[in-house]
Amino acid sequence: MLPNVSQAQDQAAPAEAVTPLMRGLTVLRRLTDADGSCSLSGLERASGLARSTVDRITATLARMEYVRLDGRDVVLAPRLTELGNAYLAALRLPRLLDPHADALADELDESVSLAVPDGDGIRFIHQATRRRAMSLRFRIGDLLPAERTAPGPLFATEWDEASWKRWHARRAADPEDRGFPAVPARSRPLDGSGTVLGDDFQERAERARAQGWALDDQLIEPGLVALAMPVRHNGGRIACVVTVVSHTSRHSADGLRRALLPRLRTAVTAMERELRDSPDTGPAAAPAPLSGLATWTGASKQELGREFVESLARGLTVITSFGEGRSELTLTDVAEATGLARATARRALITLEHLGYITAHGRRFRLTPRVLGLGYPPLSRTKLPDIALPHLTALSQLLHESTSLAVLTGDDIQYTAQVAASRIMSVNVTVGARLPAYATALGRVMLADLPEPELPTPDASDPQRLKAELDRVRREGYALVDGELEKGLRSIAVPVRDRGGRVVAAVNVALHSSRRTAEECVTDVLPELHTTATHIEADLHVAGRFRTVPPA
Repeated sequence: MLPNVSQAQDQAAPAEAVTPLMRGLTVLRRLTDADGSCSLSGLERASGLARSTVDRITATLARMEYVRLDGRDVVLAPRLTELGNAYLAALRLPRLLDPHADALADELDESVSLAVPDGDGIRFIHQATRRRAMSLRFRIGDLLPAERTAPGPLFATEWDEASWKRWHARRAADPEDRGFPAVPARSRPLDGSGTVLGDDFQERAERARAQGWALDDQLIEPGLVALAMPVRHNGGRIACVVTVVSHTSRHSADGLRRALLPRLRTAVTAMERELRDSPDTGPAAAPAPLSGLATWTGASKQELGREFVESLARGLTVITSFGEGRSELTLTDVAEATGLARATARRALITLEHLGYITAHGRRFRLTPRVLGLGYPPLSRTKLPDIALPHLTALSQLLHESTSLAVLTGDDIQYTAQVAASRIMSVNVTVGARLPAYATALGRVMLADLPEPELPTPDASDPQRLKAELDRVRREGYALVDGELEKGLRSIAVPVRDRGGRVVAAVNVALHSSRRTAEECVTDVLPELHTTATHIEADLHVAGRFRTVPPA
């Protein structure tokens, strides 16, 4: 069992540890604890670092597109999820088991989670939640104390004596669970018996060992009940734990067990068969080197000067050298993948191992679930409008025109993000507004992606004209609508595609026809619009690698 982060920091850092990397990781953790956004002065207080140090770290993270600076605030950016993605890809479990968890959630109409152990806590690697007035708020990457969960007793069946000793020490040092921001503080007994939350954890672990399943009867908070079973590797060790979560308005804890345990067993059997039929292929060849890293860091250092912390950027890049088929890497593998000198890669690995983000197995290194604590929880709830808005803002400021994002809803488009230009007369559409898809540039680029689009028109008088226009949009990759929706209004739009290439939204620039001709929209506006869509897609593809990003 790994020590927790605070325990690791309390221990003396190795002489070869990279101090700027340690400080940068501290800033990312504090931003995560602050739910993804914090002022620079707030980060200074939370991290205990000097303001000048915080400024340099955030400037470096912004250069890496891991955060964005919004006035005096620092906000986590979707690109940061590539760190957690490296762990999830190396783990393989999400790719193999997420579809089974999603199918179980659909079958039971209850929320289903997958979790792995992280020290004396558990960390979620997948959430399939139900949309209800009272729904599960836990996120991918959230860390919970093992004793207050259903998966915890199951993981504890594999603890040794030293692990139990560390658990007791953590309980004594943090009696209210303040070190676990994802759960309510533990401030009172669970019931009138005087039993403090978690004090019966060892007994629950023994019962879980005998039964093969475990219950959470309102240990996190009143009303929440959960049933969990382990998913085991071929060798018998626990790979992860699958949990069905409900509310006492639907099930008591015992009622949940009686009603759902047989179906949960069937799902676990299918998951274990998936693991058995998809064996780990073992160490892969060293990944292709990130050949541009040295050039990029050099250019960044030249542009930002001392504000760019090169050792921080290099250390975070070490994390991304892991991934699918690269669950374990040697020092040589990491150096070749990142293009770093062996000595530089070695110091980064030593630092990451000290903080619990990497474990060493002989000459091989492996990421731990602690990497998910670097921004993944708040970012795992990011929606497409959240991803698009900073890019739309930048485009609007560049062109001094209004920009929008919309999705297709039946025969209409619905605006989900909008930035109005700072003009006396500008296009200002309310978020949530709907317009006929056929009559808008936004709608036409989305209709053009449908395999056999239905082509609605106000009076169905000229469907062939619209079909010809959609064929042109499909061929040329953009739509231009000039005065068709409203006289004097000119709009040009391009699609936004997901990782699979499917159009999931569209972005546009809308303006009064007196400011740019139709030709100027194509020659001047369209290239910038394509660049903006490309930036949105890049963030969407990273953020959506292991989850579905809601379109609105």
